[in-house]
Order: sequence, then C-alpha cells, then structure tokens
Amino acid sequence: MSESLTRVSFYDRPNVEKQIIPIGDGVPLGMEGVYNPEVGIGGAYGSWGQSYSNSNLPPFVERRLGEPLNAEDVLNLSELGFDYRQHIPDLTEAQHLELELEVGSRLLQRALQVCGWNPSEVEGVLIGLSGPVSNDYVRQISHMAGIPDAALKVSVHKACDGSMGALHLALNPELSRSAPLNVAEHLQGKKVLVGGIEGLSRFTNGSKDKNALQLFGNGMGVIGVVPGENMKFLVGKSVENYDEEGLLAVRMYYPHSRPELTADSLVDVVQDEVNHIRIAGLMNEPKDGASIEMAGLMGMVKLFVRTGVQVVADVYNEYQSMMERIGQSGKSITMGIVHHANFKINALKAKHLSKLGIEFPMPWLLNDFGNVSAASNMIAFLRQLPEIKLGDHILFDGFGAGTYYDVMAVSMGE
Repeated sequence: MSESLTRVSFYDRPNVEKQIIPIGDGVPLGMEGVYNPEVGIGGAYGSWGQSYSNSNLPPFVERRLGEPLNAEDVLNLSELGFDYRQHIPDLTEAQHLELELEVGSRLLQRALQVCGWNPSEVEGVLIGLSGPVSNDYVRQISHMAGIPDAALKVSVHKACDGSMGALHLALNPELSRSAPLNVAEHLQGKKVLVGGIEGLSRFTNGSKDKNALQLFGNGMGVIGVVPGENMKFLVGKSVENYDEEGLLAVRMYYPHSRPELTADSLVDVVQDEVNHIRIAGLMNEPKDGASIEMAGLMGMVKLFVRTGVQVVADVYNEYQSMMERIGQSGKSITMGIVHHANFKINALKAKHLSKLGIEFPMPWLLNDFGNVSAASNMIAFLRQLPEIKLGDHILFDGFGAGTYYDVMAVSMGE
C-alpha cells in the first residue's frame, strides 16, 4: 500500500477543469472526468474552495477556532496521507445552499458528459452525503442537471460509508429484499449515477475540534454504472456496529427517528416522495451540539480497524468460496478501493489482513483532498479506473462513523 500521486494541489493537476462559481467573492471549482472504454464506466470527481497546503492550513484553522493552535495541536498531516485540502470562506445559509446545488448539479452534468449519456436516459441517482445542506438535495441537483423527476433518487446518510452504501444498494438485491421497492432489482440494466458529495468545510465550521478542522475538506465523485452489465455484484456485506463511546461523534443534519439501540437496524429508510428514498443512519452526536467531535486519532483507529478487518475478511472469504464454486479458484481480487480516513488506518488494516493471509493492492490516492468522507471511495476508484481491465474483480471497502460498513466485491464489465 503506497502513495502513487505527485504531491501537488488538486487544482494544479493537468486534466483538472477549473471554474469560478460567482458566490461571495467567487469560489474555485475543479473537476476531472475519467472514462475507461474497455469496461464502459466513467465519471467525474473534484472539489471546491481554496486549496490549503499543510503549511498554510494552521492560520485557516485558527480563524475557524477563534484562537491560536499550540505546536502540539498541529497534526503531521503528510504522515497521515494528506498534503492539501479545499475549504470555503464563511457564507450565509442561503449562499451555502446555492453553492452546493451548483457544485452538485455541475458534477452530475460532467459525469453524464463523460459517460456519453443524455440526462433523460438516467433512471437512478444515488448519493452518499454526511451532512446534507438540504433534505431534498439529491432531488434538487438531479432536476438542475436535467435528469427526469421520475428517476429514482436515493440519499444515503451513513457518514463516510455513504457512497459505498449507495453503490451496495444499487448492486445487491439482498439489501432491500424485504423493502417495498427492491432498489437493485429496480435498477438492473439501467443507467445509474452513484457517488458521494461532501461539503465538509461547511460541516466542520460548526466544530471546535482541532483534529477535525485539519483532517477534513471538500470533495465529490460520481460514476455512471449499469448494474449487472458494466459492474456486476459478486459478494458483499453491510454491517452496523453502533459507536456507543462516541469515538467519532457526528451531528445528524437529517431527519432520524432515533430508534432504541435494541432495534433490528439503526438505519431509517423513509420514502419522502414517490421517487425519493432517504437512508438515514443513527449517529452518536456531540453533546454540545457541535457538528463533529473526535476522540483523537487513536479513537478512529479503535473505531474502524478491528470491525473493519473482520468485515473485509468475511467478504473476502465468501468471495473465495464463490470462485471455487464456479470453477474459478485461480481468480483473485485485483485491488481494493478503500475509504481514505487516513493513511495509518488503511495501512494498519492492510497489515492485519495480511496476517490473515489476505493480500491485494490497496493504493493510497487522495493526498490532495484530505479526508472527504463519502466522496473518497469514488475519487479513488476514478483515479484507478484507467488501469482497470475488463473482468477485473474489485473490492470496495466503505466505513464510516456511526458505525457503518459496506464491503463488496464486483466484476468489471461483461
């Protein structure tokens, strides 16, 4: 597991298309489109806001905190796999909404262009987002992008696991077998946009947590898939393991019924409108009403590694059994696309998996974004997409506060 990108700001990458969104004093937006004709999958990813390097980040964090950082408070972010991240200035509530609607709709439009799809052809939009700027965000950006109102919209709020929860839902019919609408069966063979859009600069502005303000930034990524055709589900597992200690407490900026912890599931599934489903995960929230509160970096390791390794091992072993059943025991996972919480967490997961005899490449790919929550898997996938071959088996590993895990193995193309 190694870092494979040159350490430059995202906006300085050669293929990034830059724009300025005329809100406030103007907000930079950058996007990069990626398409692999061999597997028939493409999409777009990007970020918005001013790019901050590790050296010029502390003054920005101090302005957000309203007080100076002590030397011991400054994280060694390069060691954690992050060299840049994007932040926005302080805006009004109305400006935040206008900005993120522009960002999201432009991302969907760019992804459609890359895939060569007409908006009218899209029959599903599934987006993971931790703290939505509005409850109908996915419906609004889809409408702005020209996608029919009749297309299914799914908002997935499971913190950093949101985009993987969305992809898993689109591919695995077992996840909604008992629901009124089986999402995977409904979307089989149809053109679907799946991704994560995370305005974490807005989100973390409601926090005084010094670690969170340094780690997180804005990011987004959307791919165009045709479930069962250019991406086929093999095996997968979705796990809930409630964070009773509040090691990574996150405020729920979305409706949730807050069921008792003894309930069968901590996830609310609500159909707000005929074609809009909201998947809302219960969070252990900060007691002071802040947006996010972290129990230090070791708290994140404790939260994600032990259960995360077990879920990946379960899926990997199920994958191996499946390959043996269908007479392809020599087939293996080409690579893992893992949520980029931080490099040390992912390296430790790889080490523990290796001890179990489970090894496959898990490239680190987001040094120029910071932790971008549900967007990270999609950005990482798009950055690796040009290297993926027809028939490759990819393992997606999503995990997020709450705590939620979605791990799945897929086959690329027919």
